[in-house]
Amino acid sequence: LPNCRGYVRLEDVTFGYNPDKTILKDISLYAKPGQKIAFVGSTGAGKTTITNLINRFYDIDKGKITIDDVDIKNISRDDLRRNIAMVLQDTHLFTGTVRENIRYGRLDATDEEVEQAARTASAHSFIMRLDKGYDTMIEGDEANLSQGQRQLLNIARAAISRAPILILDEATSSVDTRTEQQIQKAMNHLMEGRTSFVIAHRLSTIKDAELIVYMEHGDIKEVGNHRELLAKGGYYAALYNSQFAAENAG
Repeated sequence: LPNCRGYVRLEDVTFGYNPDKTILKDISLYAKPGQKIAFVGSTGAGKTTITNLINRFYDIDKGKITIDDVDIKNISRDDLRRNIAMVLQDTHLFTGTVRENIRYGRLDATDEEVEQAARTASAHSFIMRLDKGYDTMIEGDEANLSQGQRQLLNIARAAISRAPILILDEATSSVDTRTEQQIQKAMNHLMEGRTSFVIAHRLSTIKDAELIVYMEHGDIKEVGNHRELLAKGGYYAALYNSQFAAENAG
């Protein structure tokens, strides 16, 4: 995939983790470079499955997934992963310095690029407060960093990768509101100019997505932007109104 631009297309994709249980049925989606596509719906709706398939963690049963019109079956997994950066709920940091952890996203990155990525990810200021800054060792159990800080380092790692396609499993479930706003800001920076697939838990964070895909039981029930879906008064509107009410009740 030389100079991958980030066109992603799913055509009639059907998939099940085992033969007798289909998770996704005839899913079709098209993402243009730089677009933000958000998946919403209850747990088990198939949102994470779609992102796993784009990454080719599993092969599909039927249909086709292409990136820049190339079938991903014909793209080596290494090449695929180079072009797709992920920020997931589980942060995978290893024992090593902060700098090494960020640079893992692109091993030939310079120190300046590491710092630039950290700034993009709103992580620079907390890193500078650590006892040794970028040379601070991260322990295996990561006890010396909060969940939010680990997530910002994850975002910095994705920022440095230059991958044109991003998968974000919005991981702000276990952080306080201020940290959540920081993570959100970092993710917005990260998504600029990249094709982004976001699994959203809080709808307030994806209002500006070009496309919101509401899923239920492996089916796409509604597709549209925030305004269109609210006007429709269907699944998305119900979910949004109930979340909005809950947030304002507190």
